Amino acid sequence: MALRAFDHIDTWVFDLDNTLYPHHVNLWQQVDARIGEFVSNWLNVTAEEARRIQKDYYLRYGTTMRGMMTEHGVRADDYLAYVHQIDHSPLEPNPAMGAAIARLPGRKLILTNGSTDHVDAVLARLGIGGHFEAVFDIIAAELEPKPAPQTYQRFLALHGVDPGKAAMFEDLARNLIVPHQLGMTTVLVVPDGTQEVVREDWELEGRDAAHVDHVTDDLTGFLQRLSQRT
Repeated sequence: MALRAFDHIDTWVFDLDNTLYPHHVNLWQQVDARIGEFVSNWLNVTAEEARRIQKDYYLRYGTTMRGMMTEHGVRADDYLAYVHQIDHSPLEPNPAMGAAIARLPGRKLILTNGSTDHVDAVLARLGIGGHFEAVFDIIAAELEPKPAPQTYQRFLALHGVDPGKAAMFEDLARNLIVPHQLGMTTVLVVPDGTQEVVREDWELEGRDAAHVDHVTDDLTGFLQRLSQRT
């Protein structure tokens, strides 16, 4: 089957973490550590046991938060406020990416399992916040994270997006399954291979999957080439 192209795209949808900034920044590693602390404190278990629970819930529920809410009655506001208290200073401005995004024809949206506060902090550091029309975060998703099908449906309905004319950029291949089924052109953003990244093995899988139309380890360069063609 031919890979889907971009000449018909009028809406560009981006994940946030490990997508709009490089994997090797390991900003998510800070969030990951905060999640482990939250789980350990809430359940009164060792760091090792908290780590096991954290990763089990992440894999089964899409986010650790959803697992903690479902299994242990955690409030989303408490969880999000704690885990996103991180140092965003490793992020550096990326005017080249901003310029490439600005040149793409049509709307640009963010679809993330994080919170709007976290999105705002990241975009401010990158200096690209002004290029996005809206953010669809975990609260807008009614606390149902990607890859839940209903989350994508809510996103499309709320923002009036035609999936057949939309492209989705993501760092997790499993989060591209439903978008591809809906007709979106999918792009998997992978580590560039030159610096160490902190990820689970399953998080790095899927670049050869049928639901992945394109793969890039350089999102800025990929967008620059796209903006020249579209």
